[in-house]
Amino acid sequence: MGTSDLHARLSDLMPRDQRRIRRRLDGTRRVKSREAREKITAEILADVERAEQRVVRRREAVPVVSYPENLPVSQRRDDILEAIRDNQVVIIAGETGSGKTTQIPKICLELGRGVRGLIGHTQPRRIAARTVAERVAEELGTTLGEVVGYKVRFTDQGSDRTLVKLMTDGILLAELQHDRLLEQYDTIIVDEAHERSLNIDFILGYLKQLLPRRPDLKVIITSATIDPERFSRHFGDAPIIEVSGRTYPVEVRYRPLDEDDDQTQGIIDACKELSLEGQGDILVFLSGEREIRDTADALGKAQLRNTEILPLYARLSAAEQHKVFQSHTGRRIVLATNVAETSLTVPGIKYVVDPGFARVSRYSHRTKVQRLPIEAISQASANQRKGRCGRTSDGICIRLYEEEDFVGRPEFTDPEILRTNLASVILQMTSIGLGDIEAFPFVEPPDKRQVKDGVNLLHELGAFDAEGSITAVGRKLAQLPVDPRLARMVLEADKNGCLREVMVIVAALSIQDPRERPADKQQQADEKHRRFADPESDFLTYLNLWNYVREKQKELSSSAFRRLCKAEFLNYLRVREWQDIYSQIRQSLGAQPNSTDAEPYTVHVSLLAGLLSHLGVKDVVDKNVQEKGRRPLTEYVGARNARFAIWPGSALARKQPAWVMSAELVETSRLWARVNARIEPDWVEPLAAHLLKRTYSEPHWEKDQGAVIALEKVTLYGMPLVVGRKVNYGRIDPEISRDLFIRHALVQGEWDSHHKFLKENRKLLEEVEELENRARRRDIMVDDEALFDFYDQRVPADVVSVRHFDNWWKREPDKDLLTFTPEMLVNQNADVSVQDYPDTWRHLNQRMRLTYQFEPGADADGVTVHVPLQMLNQFSSDGFDWQIPGLREELVTELIRSLPKHIRRNFVPAPNYAKQVLAAVEPGKEPLLEAMERELLRLTGVRVPREAWQLDHLPDHLRVTYRVVDERKKKIAEDKDLDALKKRLAPKLRQRLSAAADDLERTGLHTWSFGTLPKVFEQGRMKGYPALVDNHDSVAIKIFDTEAQQRRSMWTGTRRLLLLNVVNPARQLLGGLSNQAKLALSRSPHGGAVALFDDVVTAAVDKLMHDLGGPAWEPVAFDRLYQHVRAELYDTAKDVLARTEQILAAWHSIGTLLDAARPGDSVDDIRHQLSTLVYAGFITSTGARRLSDVSRYLRAIERRLVKLPEEPWRDVEWMDRVHKVEDDYAALLDKLPPARRGDPDVREVRWMIEELRVSFFAQTLGTPTPISEKRIAKAMDRLREPATGALN
Repeated sequence: MGTSDLHARLSDLMPRDQRRIRRRLDGTRRVKSREAREKITAEILADVERAEQRVVRRREAVPVVSYPENLPVSQRRDDILEAIRDNQVVIIAGETGSGKTTQIPKICLELGRGVRGLIGHTQPRRIAARTVAERVAEELGTTLGEVVGYKVRFTDQGSDRTLVKLMTDGILLAELQHDRLLEQYDTIIVDEAHERSLNIDFILGYLKQLLPRRPDLKVIITSATIDPERFSRHFGDAPIIEVSGRTYPVEVRYRPLDEDDDQTQGIIDACKELSLEGQGDILVFLSGEREIRDTADALGKAQLRNTEILPLYARLSAAEQHKVFQSHTGRRIVLATNVAETSLTVPGIKYVVDPGFARVSRYSHRTKVQRLPIEAISQASANQRKGRCGRTSDGICIRLYEEEDFVGRPEFTDPEILRTNLASVILQMTSIGLGDIEAFPFVEPPDKRQVKDGVNLLHELGAFDAEGSITAVGRKLAQLPVDPRLARMVLEADKNGCLREVMVIVAALSIQDPRERPADKQQQADEKHRRFADPESDFLTYLNLWNYVREKQKELSSSAFRRLCKAEFLNYLRVREWQDIYSQIRQSLGAQPNSTDAEPYTVHVSLLAGLLSHLGVKDVVDKNVQEKGRRPLTEYVGARNARFAIWPGSALARKQPAWVMSAELVETSRLWARVNARIEPDWVEPLAAHLLKRTYSEPHWEKDQGAVIALEKVTLYGMPLVVGRKVNYGRIDPEISRDLFIRHALVQGEWDSHHKFLKENRKLLEEVEELENRARRRDIMVDDEALFDFYDQRVPADVVSVRHFDNWWKREPDKDLLTFTPEMLVNQNADVSVQDYPDTWRHLNQRMRLTYQFEPGADADGVTVHVPLQMLNQFSSDGFDWQIPGLREELVTELIRSLPKHIRRNFVPAPNYAKQVLAAVEPGKEPLLEAMERELLRLTGVRVPREAWQLDHLPDHLRVTYRVVDERKKKIAEDKDLDALKKRLAPKLRQRLSAAADDLERTGLHTWSFGTLPKVFEQGRMKGYPALVDNHDSVAIKIFDTEAQQRRSMWTGTRRLLLLNVVNPARQLLGGLSNQAKLALSRSPHGGAVALFDDVVTAAVDKLMHDLGGPAWEPVAFDRLYQHVRAELYDTAKDVLARTEQILAAWHSIGTLLDAARPGDSVDDIRHQLSTLVYAGFITSTGARRLSDVSRYLRAIERRLVKLPEEPWRDVEWMDRVHKVEDDYAALLDKLPPARRGDPDVREVRWMIEELRVSFFAQTLGTPTPISEKRIAKAMDRLREPATGALN
């Protein structure tokens, strides 16, 4: 038989056999060998025959179908047969009890369905799947598991001969994962579609996609008469067949509960009321297993006569569930969940008690979690419950609520997809492979924005990866019967060893808060609830409450426990609900909870895994900004910049932490966080790695790390978890890191490395940098970019840090690869000579070290000469005014520019004249300014006055810095003013000299007992100048820095030693005076005779010392001097005293005339002049030789006073001319070093000014030599000359 014949036979086979065999037939075409192809074809033929036999056996297994005549479906059998035969989709709507659940599979069998494929029949609950399978099998007269089977979780009751397969809708969805075309079925019956569970909506959507690909597949949708048109529209206006149910009149009684009654008591009262109505069973609807058990206990204690109480819920064992359907005597009260609302028909029910509540899975947009609250049922559900008691006779339904309450309820129950977190929907769809939610044909498609939010949440929880594919975590989350957020907490808790605590908290978050707070008893309720509060976590408050409740349950009976709950403001039903959900989670997870208490940290980290977008960081509020004088409310900034505040009822409201996580955010007048806990931001980072946004700033090289470091900012939905954390930037941006590594570590040398090439490169760079500093240029060395390019061309691209470099360098054979050469470091057009910037300067037959600093504004900017402290007193600035060769031309240029404008304009351009001047002179042979004045005069004929040079206008770097250093070359002090530096360091130098000349220096001397006194003390490079020092009652020997200091001290010291060894003639002189002389001498400025006579004798000794050539330096010379003074002192002192008497007499006379004179400028001038001539100590200061001149100056003053009234204007004119000369002299003294001001040539100018006064005011007295203002000016010019060589 050929393959074409085999293809023709496939259409009669079961769909799954068709597909399998067709693939094998198609594969034979690729077989080239004829023999092999014939062999394979024979095997396929055998397979086809076996498949045909399977169809034959199934057709033979179809039982005889009969229908109960009393069922409404039986009466519409022909219509239903025709609709199913002629349409791919049929909707059958009928009330509970119409028989549609049990009879539709039989109608399909009658049509021949179920032979080539199974008749799949879905039920929303396991109990319904099992009981319906039993009933259908019973009606067909077959054993369960043969023609009719069922499959629920953990149980598969079926065989190859099964034609009708009852199953939960979840089982059908699970089968889709490996049977995408549902090839094992030829008919699908979706029962109880009006419940619109998530699974039903999934199945309906998937079937709509599948039907075009499976034209042989029939779909029958059965529903209560609740909006069947919606299903018809979904399947392209599929036909609807309505089957009216068997119903009898039902009386509805409303028995609302009193305020003090609980639901259990209300049920007991209703059952007692119905017991009086006659025979018949009672069906009581309850919300959950625990509620059923508690109600059963209460009814058992109510002692109802001849009454059996049976529970009915999905998790009961099959045997216990069967009891409901078995015959019995007496009355039966069935306590059921809403499984009995539509899925099952419990026989014998005549009465219904409806508390009006059911546990409904609902997603809370407020809390962002899936919850299972017990809430009021819709009108449709209430009517479904009522209909359960009108099946066989008239019935009574007692509703434990007001009629107005019923009328105000919604007409229909919301489809589960509209009350489910779409994250959960998407997760379920993805886990069972239903595809993209946005493209999926839902009966009522969800909002696209909600879909996006759901996907984002799943990504946040780690259920989806970045590509949107489900992860291992996602598959685990899909198995748990709670919201994905809560499920994520449970998974994390299982990993962290705190499963018990987190399951308790998750169960609490799945229900309404069990704590009640009645409006009239809020304070009492708060006091009771405060016992469980944890100051840092509302989550742990739930845990504390749970432990308390469990403990009390063990201690108390059920009724006592209910009373306790009421007294302590706990809702008993919610507590039971809490415990139910805990058990369900535990059962679903299949894990063993921890037996020891977990640490709060692990509990909160586990909770955090599900609340990553429910975090907040405290907002920093300006304390000065307050609204209407009230303290501002502390706000938190949460995900995506949402702002919320902690709910006042939270335990964290008083002491608000920096970071919180919140289980729910409630928006009333503002956004409130209701269940909160303190967290640390570092807990978040490990959990939210896939969500974090990391930004990096300030990448920089860190020498200690040997790598490029950046500051990392880690944010989660805009919340800053980490700010300013240092991280290695090499792995983040290798390109920038390599750039920074080369620039800083290699080019700029910010790396303490042992590599030889780096040390050699740095040495070369330092040499060129030093030349740049000396030349004060930054264009000699190549720039950093050239060095960067050098390294960039040689260092591999993956070297981004010290560690990378070392690893590469170990393997690099050419160790000279990165070594610089001198030629590559100097720019070709630099044009600079090292000889112009010497390292030393020869001075005082010593080589003085020179250093250079190119740092404008720094104290030592420019050239610095290093002066040893021991040579400071010998050091002068001679020659340094010429600067070093490299700066000399700039110095001369700047000196020309410093001239006043009217002079400077003769030497433009200044650089050209500077070059010409330097070309004609020999540096260092004469003072610089002297050479410049001469050459500029030669070049232009313009003379530059010495005072025109404005040396203070020179840039600092052109003035030499003098740095004094100690023996270890360490800086002691530095200054550009050498004299100021010497003065500042004089004490330190004297201390050094004294220490060095310890044997030479002495104190307490009264005679010349020390041998010859050397004029110079030398020790190594140190040089000092010994001299005698006048200590008044004794003499000392001391080493001085300079010869000038030595000269002045030696004179006064020698004088004191002479006075200590001769007889003072003062007493003798006083005895020889006349009374008139005594009177004259008594009017001295000395303040007493002793001081006056000391002054006279001192002046006399000075004269005698002067006569013999000054101080003595060795004993013989001193003795000669001593003998001379001893012999001549009386006569000399007598002569000095006589002259002093004349001076004091004139001084007193002038004072009398001044007192009588008219005040004025001239009188003030005379008083000032008089104070400079006669004062305490003037005799010694003036000197014996000049006392006669002072007498003459006083006589000149007397004549001036006589002439003053006659020609006052002339006196003022002369006085002004004298003042001008005096001002010039004062200015000169200010410029001279202090040590220089007492020198004879400087003091001589002072006496020349006195002679000028004589020439003006008393010409007839005459002057010893010609005198004029011009002569005095020339004398002052001569004083200036020696100081002009230096620029300091």
